[in-house]
Amino acid sequence: MNRKTLGELGERWAREYLERNGYRIRETNFRCREGEIDIIAQYKDCLVFVEVRTKTGSGFGTPEESVTPAKQEKLVSVAMSYLQTHDDLPSEWRIDVVAIEVSPKGRVARTELIQNAVN
Repeated sequence: MNRKTLGELGERWAREYLERNGYRIRETNFRCREGEIDIIAQYKDCLVFVEVRTKTGSGFGTPEESVTPAKQEKLVSVAMSYLQTHDDLPSEWRIDVVAIEVSPKGRVARTELIQNAVN
């Protein structure tokens, strides 16, 4: 499975996971000059920007470890751009990470939601 396919599957699994846990998906793959964010959802009265990281195994670290400080800065910039260009948004917002590990057979081995992963 190539990286693009793995990423697309991971995003689909993450959307399903979030919806099962009470999140309402507002938008996916939001792009702007500052970059891209995988999922924008709402959980109760909070707008949630979600970065999805999907990996096969943890040989080079876990999925959540791949969210580097530079990536965190980019996520904040994209979130700020979204907040400035959209109306009727909740006043509270945060950035979460959904980490997904996939088994060699192509099944989800682990899904972890890390709330407030980026401050």
